[in-house]
Amino acid sequence: MSKLLFDGDDLVYLPKDSVVEVAVNQPIDPGTSTPLPSEVVHRFIDEAGFHWAMDFCICREANKCQDYPRNLGCLFMGEAAKRIDPKLGHPITREEAHDHIRRADATGLIHVIGRNKLDAVWLDVAPGEKLLTVCNCCPCCCLWKMLPNLNGAIAGRISKMEGVEVTIDSTACVGCGECQKVCFVDAIEIVDSKARITDQCRGCGRCIEVCPNHAVRIILPDTTAIENTIKRIHDNVDIK
Repeated sequence: MSKLLFDGDDLVYLPKDSVVEVAVNQPIDPGTSTPLPSEVVHRFIDEAGFHWAMDFCICREANKCQDYPRNLGCLFMGEAAKRIDPKLGHPITREEAHDHIRRADATGLIHVIGRNKLDAVWLDVAPGEKLLTVCNCCPCCCLWKMLPNLNGAIAGRISKMEGVEVTIDSTACVGCGECQKVCFVDAIEIVDSKARITDQCRGCGRCIEVCPNHAVRIILPDTTAIENTIKRIHDNVDIK
């Protein structure tokens, strides 16, 4: 199964720009020049020679999602994307691709970017190393909700962004469990009436938005993590 559907995979969850803090524990202002996690996607959009957008999200459509737009699907880049069935979507310009990601941000979707053999298989395109996937996931319909049930070697191919740290202030946490409800990978436990982040966390940041006591924080200690993430993806996918 690993060889057939996950060989060569390396996908990264990018935390939402709106919830990330820098190392000095001050919120990152989207109006400044400080790099934000979504910069990873926009950099690849600028570099890619071909951009293709799905006309719908296959996960949200299949699950009849009522909370997020079903017509905002994945973004694919690279030579292999030219071979995707036109019934599923259409080529777009570089600026349209940027706008696609901005709209996903505005609706609260989470970006997952990298090489994904599963996409190359079901889309029936090749070569897989020339297909870059950008999923825009909602909490209820994300394909990767299956991660807790996958073999560890496979699940480890879908990881959080380098340098991201999710912490919980135990003095502010009351163990209400709201963060646990939105965690799609079951990475939050309630122990002794306090929430605890496990090593299964993918650093998406949804838990931060729902915490009524602002006890959860996500910190990017060093913005060089953005450059390292871009290099990591470059090592696995050729989008020129």
